[in-house]
Amino acid sequence: MNAEDFPTPDADVASVAPETLKDRIDDGESVTLLDARMSTEYEEWHVDGETVTSINVPYFEFLDDEIDESVLDRIPDDREVTVLCAKGGASEYVAGTLVEQGYDVDHLEDGMNGWASIYEAVEVERYDGAGTLLQYQRPSTGCLGYLLYDDGEAAIIDPLRAFTDRYLADAAELSVDLQYALDTHVHADHISGVRDLDAEGVVPEAAVDRGVTYAADGSSASPASQARQDADGLTTAADGDTFQVGDATIEAVYTPGHTTGMTSYLIDDSLLATGDGLFVESVARPDLEEGDDGAPDAARMLYESLQERVLTLPDDTLVGGAHFSDAAEPADDGTYTAPIGELVAEMDALTMDEDDFVDLILSDMPPRPANYEEIIATNLGQNAVDDETAFTLELGPNNCAASQGSVADD
Repeated sequence: MNAEDFPTPDADVASVAPETLKDRIDDGESVTLLDARMSTEYEEWHVDGETVTSINVPYFEFLDDEIDESVLDRIPDDREVTVLCAKGGASEYVAGTLVEQGYDVDHLEDGMNGWASIYEAVEVERYDGAGTLLQYQRPSTGCLGYLLYDDGEAAIIDPLRAFTDRYLADAAELSVDLQYALDTHVHADHISGVRDLDAEGVVPEAAVDRGVTYAADGSSASPASQARQDADGLTTAADGDTFQVGDATIEAVYTPGHTTGMTSYLIDDSLLATGDGLFVESVARPDLEEGDDGAPDAARMLYESLQERVLTLPDDTLVGGAHFSDAAEPADDGTYTAPIGELVAEMDALTMDEDDFVDLILSDMPPRPANYEEIIATNLGQNAVDDETAFTLELGPNNCAASQGSVADD
């Protein structure tokens, strides 16, 4: 059934905004959720947290005139329960039936779609380069992006198409001009916003060979960006190319492994935006471009990138990935960033020899991201999808790390 097909409940049902629910969870409040989606959807992706009790009872269990007692027995009657579904229609109906049964319930506005619309900007306080660096966080999918601004100029790394308007609004509020929108690689879990922003779009030069249709090798390097630009204004960034944002410099650092085109960006010698190469809790999975057959070679490529391009940077260089998982712990400033030296001390994978590293990251890979093949095709420019379809394609966990849990020491 679609959301609009559910009748409006006779009982008054209070609603809770997704941001309010997020605040309650962040504050450590005990929260009980009744997820009325189908079990397959729930198992793939649901709201979780240390203080969250989550119960899955599909909405169809509440469609009969008399709800089975075994269903009602699963729902606590000694506390407030928030009902949620995919878009908000089923949850309002289910919540209404439970109000009539005497339960203390409300429902989540816009369901998991509303949860997926939460997007927060947190300042990276340990960043000590020129200007200010913000980390964008999407808790529903674990996607991370970065906004650097200085002296009236700004650049964004790994923007999401779903939040194009947010970036432009933030730039306007900060009174900065968005100069660059840079992607670290061809993403497999979300639709990139690089082509949708009024800024110079930048994709890794090495990613073009995967079939990118909207960027091509240009002519000579421009003095301003030292990068190569095609006739459509899209730039291909090669290893060592730099981009100036006020007094800050962003340098492209080629770090293949997760993909053959994976490129990190060193932000004014202070933070390395590693895309999906290295996270604060894990390293990249190597199978999304060439599948299982190509994963061992990609894993060796990743090992070389980490050892020769990332871990050779100063220990106090911050690492900021393009994603975080439920296993990740935020830093004191609320960002998912950590100094390289700290990661080396806590993550055995970074000090293993090559064969052990390859064996480790091939041993526990999670399921591939939902719809990843269609998402990749869209990000390559081979597919054209509308905004609603794009938003739906990327719902769910990112699953871009090599392990389902943290590979850092507890």
